[in-house]
Order: sequence, then C-alpha cells, then structure tokens
Amino acid sequence: MLVAAAACPCPPLLVPEVAAGAAPELDAARAACTDALGVLAASRPDLLVVVGPDDGAGTHAYPAGTPGSFRGFGVDLDVRLGEGDGAGGELPYGLAVGAWLLGRTGWADAPVEGRGVGESLAPDACLAEGQRLAGRADRVALLVMGDASACRTLKAPGYLDERAAPYDAEIARALGSADTAALRALDPGLARELKVSGRAPWQVLAGAAEGCAGLSGVLLHEDAPYGVGYVVATWS
Repeated sequence: MLVAAAACPCPPLLVPEVAAGAAPELDAARAACTDALGVLAASRPDLLVVVGPDDGAGTHAYPAGTPGSFRGFGVDLDVRLGEGDGAGGELPYGLAVGAWLLGRTGWADAPVEGRGVGESLAPDACLAEGQRLAGRADRVALLVMGDASACRTLKAPGYLDERAAPYDAEIARALGSADTAALRALDPGLARELKVSGRAPWQVLAGAAEGCAGLSGVLLHEDAPYGVGYVVATWS
C-alpha cells in the first residue's frame, strides 16, 4: 500500500556541479526536495520506488545499486540508486537526479529501486503500473521525478506557449492537494506539446494512490526559473 509520496523536479541543473555558477538559483528547489524526502522517511516505508521519465513507450526496472552519471552534462559525477548489484543498465537522467537527491540526504530508511516510465505510456498503463508498485510491500513510498511544462518563457526550451502557465498552475494544485482524479485526466498529447516530462510518472502516482484513503497533499515549492515548471509536493 502507498503510505507516502514526494513529487520532485528532475532537471540535471538541480545538481550544483551541473548548474555551476547558476547553482544558487535552484537553492529553494533543493531545500524543498530535502524536506520532501524527510516526509518519505517519516512514513517508515518498507520499500521506496523512484519513478521517473524514460525513453520509449513502456516501463523499465532499475534494481537497487543501478549506476547513473552526469558525464553527459560535462560533469565528472557518478551516482548509484541505493545499495545493490545494479544489474539494470544505467539510470536515465530523471532517475539519476533522484539518486543524487537520495545520496545527498543520506537515505538509509528503506530499500530503493527505480522504475522508468516511457513518455508515451498510455494513461491506463500508467495507472496499472502504479497499482502494481503500490502492491510491492505493506508500506510503499514513491519518489516521483518529473518537470511540468518547458514553455513558460520566450527563452524556455519549448519557447513560449500561453497554455503553459495555467497548465503548470493546475499541476501544482493537483499535486499539492493529492487530487488523483486531476492527475488521471492529464492528456498525453497536450503534455507532449508543452514538453512536460512528468505526465506519465504523475499518473503512475495516481494509480498507486487508488484506494488509499486519507492521503493529503502539501505543496512545498513551485517556480519556473528557466521557463520550465518545477513543482515539489508531498502526499502522506
């Protein structure tokens, strides 16, 4: 059963070594992510699953100990997802950021594994994957990595789209209030147009929370410093 969740953004810029001179601009987001992981630890999970965007249309399992790297961003920095043999290849960037967050906070409260979710995975499949993950242990926590739109400003990766700001506001509201119905209703086509990386992971979260009465949400952070929406929220 799902007992807690944290939604965090997954830009590699969250890692100070990648951001370099711009690192202080995301200090507030990093602090909020640290607070969110504290909520996960307080839930005393038996298992933590880090869910994040991945290539393709399906899902991919990343067992404990799977390595990740930020070398593709010009930084000699490697991470590892918890303790284990890591026989699942290399972490995609979103899960690598999640592994960095866990390493930064010294996570040792439960075993960790990763689940990559393809950007084009259909909503029904996302919901079913969430239900499956929630059934993995008596007390499951999810760390859900994903960004909102990348179209908030003229200099954003996706240029300016007037739909982006209201879209991100609704995402922040839904994540901050544990509104699973709103997350289930997210449209993959619109998410793709607005370059939203978090749509599928958030729908996995909605599926995991199905039947979990009493979960409440708290919005910890919402901003778009580079024209990309970053939201941090917790469910417990």
